[in-house]
Amino acid sequence: MVQQVRSMGLYGMDAFEVSVEADIMKGLTAFDIVGLPDASIKEARERVKSAIRNSGFEFPQRTIVVNLAPANVKKSGSVYDLPILAAILRAAGAFDNDLSDSAFIGELSLSGDLRHINGILPMAIEAKKRGIRHFYVPASNAAEGAIVEGIEIIPVNSIPQLAAHLRGKNTIKPAERIMPVPSDTSYPVDFSDVKGQRTAKRALEIAACGGHNVLFIGSPGTGKSMLAKRLPTILPDMTFEEMIETTKIHSVAGMLSNDYPLLTTRPFRSPHHTVSPPGLSGGGTIPHPGEISLAHNGVLFLDELPEFSKAAMEILRQPIEDGRVTISRVNATLTYPCTITLIAAMNPCPCGYFGHPTRKCSCSKQAVSKYLARISGPLLDRLDLHVEVPPVEFEAFSGDSTQEEPSSVIRERVNKVRKIQTRRYKGTEASCNAQMPPSMMSELCPMDDQARFIIRRSFDSLGFSARAYNRILKVARTIADMDTSEIIKKDHILEAVQFRSLDRKYWSN
Repeated sequence: MVQQVRSMGLYGMDAFEVSVEADIMKGLTAFDIVGLPDASIKEARERVKSAIRNSGFEFPQRTIVVNLAPANVKKSGSVYDLPILAAILRAAGAFDNDLSDSAFIGELSLSGDLRHINGILPMAIEAKKRGIRHFYVPASNAAEGAIVEGIEIIPVNSIPQLAAHLRGKNTIKPAERIMPVPSDTSYPVDFSDVKGQRTAKRALEIAACGGHNVLFIGSPGTGKSMLAKRLPTILPDMTFEEMIETTKIHSVAGMLSNDYPLLTTRPFRSPHHTVSPPGLSGGGTIPHPGEISLAHNGVLFLDELPEFSKAAMEILRQPIEDGRVTISRVNATLTYPCTITLIAAMNPCPCGYFGHPTRKCSCSKQAVSKYLARISGPLLDRLDLHVEVPPVEFEAFSGDSTQEEPSSVIRERVNKVRKIQTRRYKGTEASCNAQMPPSMMSELCPMDDQARFIIRRSFDSLGFSARAYNRILKVARTIADMDTSEIIKKDHILEAVQFRSLDRKYWSN
């Protein structure tokens, strides 16, 4: 008699239901799995056989056929071990419970223990939508699945424990739901550590308030990396929806901690400049998230930007613009979100001292031009704030650190500005000024006469592109929000234009 149990599969970040059917028939001993399984699922035959025998059950010496439906969708991974075993044991008469509202997922060891798997959170969310009330998962995944409200996550350590539970002998208690920890998480670094650099700090506060991208350029040792690493300490608090979406990406990538299954702080990713283009965008036979998506709702920091390969840098262009990255492979085409704040840092030349006030640059003009030319115009155009980071003066460096503003104070201001933008974009896909669609700019960026005159004159004299114009206007909108002004004024436009002047200084030729 055919028996079936419900399970879940993953396609990128999206989960889908899989029906695992098992039929035990008279005939020669055989065990086949059909339904477009990959090699790891075909290997489940040996894992399931050993797990059944080592858990005190007798493996049926008959013809066994297991079908993974829908049969036209490719299945991958070892996550179907547990539902395959459960379907076979049901077909063999080991237990006959009504499991119509239950689902199973998990990888088996040969001894019958369950091992940790990736992607439980999106699976649990989809299982709840499908009306599943009991979701049986490896015990190490239970805390992650328990984030979802309205579904019982049953933590399973081994097959004997599961069998006893299904027979009503030793009931397994559902995992307790995990609630987000308070957002006032302490950081090991703080803005008060940075001496001087008022302009750079101001730029990062603007970036945090509006979600804008930043380019730092300056000599070695001026604090570019130090500043970038402290940006997460002033970013606004995450909403619960942002926590869930960010956690889903890290769950699929297998980067969640068992102790902290819900990400409550914005991610900070800093890949080395040797990273490959697929490492940034995502890749694999079934594409997995790359660094761009792992930084979703957080910060992607690219230090020594010109040292990245040309292909790696250019792959950033469309994701920065669209807030998502689409990866196409022979077996799958997947889209991952990547709404990020990009912080890039670079030296002005190979030796690092071009334009330094006291140290002489040892590079030729050709070497400087070649080095700067590694940053393409289209990529530079997508960086909203261009900030020159000068050497720190001795007085600032040796001064009292208590005079520097701490991250907590800056973050309070950022949260206030983000609340203004949350109200402004309510009911739209945007959440901050950097995501403002062009169709809303004329309505949301009103300017007084002086501001309109200045931006028009800047556009004509500095040769800004249409994209640069839009980004200047968005930055000015953020600066106006920081001044609690509905109208964009002269000073707001002047500051926004000032942060777009470095490309004329370094890339004018």
